[in-house]
Amino acid sequence: MSLKAQYADLKASFASQPPDLKKCGRLLTQLKLGLIQAGLLLPQGDLNPSDLVIAREILEIGAFWSIRTQDVPSFDRYFSQLQTFYTDYTNLPPSQHEYPIRGLYLIRLLTQNRIADFHTALESLRSAAVESPYIAHPVNLERWLMEGSYAKVWGARAEAPAAEYGYFVDSLMGTIRNEIASCEETAYESLPLKDAATLLFFTSQSELLVFAQQRGWEVNLTLGTITFAKKGEESMDIPKEKLIAASLLYARELEQIV
Repeated sequence: MSLKAQYADLKASFASQPPDLKKCGRLLTQLKLGLIQAGLLLPQGDLNPSDLVIAREILEIGAFWSIRTQDVPSFDRYFSQLQTFYTDYTNLPPSQHEYPIRGLYLIRLLTQNRIADFHTALESLRSAAVESPYIAHPVNLERWLMEGSYAKVWGARAEAPAAEYGYFVDSLMGTIRNEIASCEETAYESLPLKDAATLLFFTSQSELLVFAQQRGWEVNLTLGTITFAKKGEESMDIPKEKLIAASLLYARELEQIV
């Protein structure tokens, strides 16, 4: 089967409802080998624009497929390969998938707390890109994170401009929950189950109970409370004799200098 025929099969499989993700995975493996043989996976120099467009679209489907199969390292690789098409081959017809994929990458950086890289990637975009809802979404997420407006981050799940965004936003919420949990452990001895669920943005008690078990919290279903596991206070012995000896030695040296 030719590269174009495999590409057409990939598009049809990914567009089907529901998408045939297993078949897409097999086709992507075959197509990437074909792109390597054709010199299109990491293109250099003058190449047929129509071939470059097909190669770009194959990699874009691969990026979306990676998120839908929750294979984040694969998404990172696809995005890295697409960078060449987005930055070095600006003469190609614009891709409708560029901004959604760039937006996904920005949220990916937020999930890793790579704020400096987030701003570097954002500054490298064209000014028109920032006006796109796909880019505005991660920009808003970053601002709300810096403000500590976690309720807005939670609400943003329903406002995601593409279905794939939800995966990274959920991952981001996992990081936020752990931060909130650490604050709760420090500030409270215990909390009612309902209050803890609200603070941690859980919509069901079962989700809260699983999280509580992971954190080592004590749950009392009869009283409807959670008691937080207190970390033992770190004890630090101050070596008084050594400090006094060091101070006396320092004083003698000062006297000698004077």
